[in-house]
Amino acid sequence: MGAVAAILIGVFAVIILRVTSPVMTPLYTELTFDDSSQIINQLESLGIAYEVRSDGAAILIPKADVLRTRMRLAEQGLPTGGSVGYEIFDRSDTLGATSFVQNINHLRALEGELARTIQAIGKVATARVHLVLPERQLFQRDREDPTASIVLKVRGHLDQGQVRAIQHLVASAVEGLSPSHVSIVDETGQLLASGMEGDSEGMLATSLQERTVAVERRLRQQVEEIVSSVVGPGRARVRIAAEIDYNRITETSEIFDPDGQVVRSTQSREESASSQSGEDGVTAGNQLPNAETNPAGTGDRDASSTTEETVNYEISHSTKTEIVEAGGIRRLSIAVLVDGVYETNADGDRVYTPRTQEDLDRIGALVRSAVGYDQTRGDQIEVVNLRFANAPGIDIPENENNLFDLTKDDILYVSELGVLLVITLLLMLFVVRPLVRKIVAPEEVKAALTATEARDQAMIAADGSLIPVEAVSEASKLESQTIQWLSDAKAAGSEHAQSVKQIGEIVEEYPNEAVSIIRGWLNEAA
Repeated sequence: MGAVAAILIGVFAVIILRVTSPVMTPLYTELTFDDSSQIINQLESLGIAYEVRSDGAAILIPKADVLRTRMRLAEQGLPTGGSVGYEIFDRSDTLGATSFVQNINHLRALEGELARTIQAIGKVATARVHLVLPERQLFQRDREDPTASIVLKVRGHLDQGQVRAIQHLVASAVEGLSPSHVSIVDETGQLLASGMEGDSEGMLATSLQERTVAVERRLRQQVEEIVSSVVGPGRARVRIAAEIDYNRITETSEIFDPDGQVVRSTQSREESASSQSGEDGVTAGNQLPNAETNPAGTGDRDASSTTEETVNYEISHSTKTEIVEAGGIRRLSIAVLVDGVYETNADGDRVYTPRTQEDLDRIGALVRSAVGYDQTRGDQIEVVNLRFANAPGIDIPENENNLFDLTKDDILYVSELGVLLVITLLLMLFVVRPLVRKIVAPEEVKAALTATEARDQAMIAADGSLIPVEAVSEASKLESQTIQWLSDAKAAGSEHAQSVKQIGEIVEEYPNEAVSIIRGWLNEAA
C-alpha cells in the first residue's frame, strides 16, 4: 500500500507539473558562443527562465515571453550573428581615433553587413566575408582591383544560380569589385566559385546551361497548365528537349544603292577671249572725214569662248552591324503523354476509355500554339494516349474552415493531456481498484461466516436425536487468511445442506416424533 501510494503521488505530481509548467519555445537558434553568453546575461538580468540546448547554440524561453524578449534584446543589438556591422560607429570612444583605425572599422563593418545579408538567404546558415580593398597611392597610374573571399555554411546544396547571385550581391556592394573577383567556398572546402578572371567563360557556359533548363521548364509549365485543364490535374506528362544555339555572331554589312544617287555638288566655269588688230599707224587718210576706218580684209581679229561644268553625284549606302546573342532556340522536341477517360458504370466501377484521335489532334494544336511551333525550324510534337498505372483518386473536398482552429502546438498539448488522462485511468482501474477490493474483502468474508455460524449451532446425530455442537472451526478464527476463510465457508455450507437433508428424511420417516419434539421446544421456550 505504501509503494502504490508513493507511485500515485509521483504520477499526479508529474501530471500537475506538466500541465502547469510553461511551454518552452526557441528564442534563437544557431547562435555563436559570444551571442549565447550575452543573451543569457540579459535573460538573467530580466528574470526570465531559460533553457540552453545544442551545446549553447539554441536558447529556449517561455512562449509567452518570446516577442517581448526579442524586442528587448534588439534594443541591445543582439544577436550580432558573430559579426560587427555599422553599429561599430555608434561608440562614443571613436572621437580620437586615427584614420587607420577608422579605415579598419569601416572594413569590418562592411564585411559584417555583407555577412548578415548573405545569411538572409534561405540555404545559408552562416557566412564569413573577407574583403581586400587596395589603397590607391598618390601619383600611381595603375590601380589594383579589389577582391573578396566568402566562406559559407549551407543547408543542403547551393546551385550555380544562387552562387552567382551571391557574387553579384557582394560585387554590387563594394566599389570597383567585379563578380569574377569573388571566390566562394563552403564549409567542406568545396570551391563554388574560383574568383579568377578567366572564370568568366565558365560562368558564361553555366549561364547558357541554366538558360536551356529555364527555357525547357517554362515551356513545360505552359504546356502542362493548358493540357491539365483539359484532361484533369495530374493526368498529363510533358517533356521538352530544347536545342539552344550557343554561338554568338557579330555581322557588319555596308550596302550601296546605285538607283539612289543624288547630286551632291555642281561646279560651272565659262571663259571668253577676243583680240583685234587695226592699221599699222595713224595717217592723214584715216583722219579725214568719211574715211573708211576699217576696210574689209584689213587687220586681224581673234575670238574664243569656253564653258565647263562639273557635277558630283553621291550614291546612297547603309552600314548595318547585327549581333546575334547566344541562347536562341534551334529546335524543339515535345512529348505529351495523356491519360484516358474514367467513367462510372451502373455497378459503381470506374471504367477506362481511351481518348479519340480527334481529342489528341486538338491537344496537339493547343501545344503548338503554346510553344510557338515552327515547322521550318524542324520542331517535333508527339501527343500519345496511354493508360496510367495509377487511376485518379476520388477528390474529397477540403474543409477550409477549421472548426477548432487548432495549431500544431495546440494539438501536441492536447495529445499530451490525453496520454496523461489515459495513464491515470489505467492506474485507477488496475492499481487502486484491486487494492480497495483487497482491503474490503476480509470484512465481507467475516460477516458471511458469522451468519453461517449462527445457523449451524445445532447438529443432528445419526439416530435422530438433536445434539448441539460448536460449528465454528478453528480456521475461522484466522481472519488474515482470506482463502482459508472461503474454503471453510464452502465446507460449512455443504455440511449444513447435508444436515438439512438428513432432518428432512427423519421428519418424513418419523412425523409424530418430530411433532412432539417441536412441541417440547415450544413449551420450553414458553
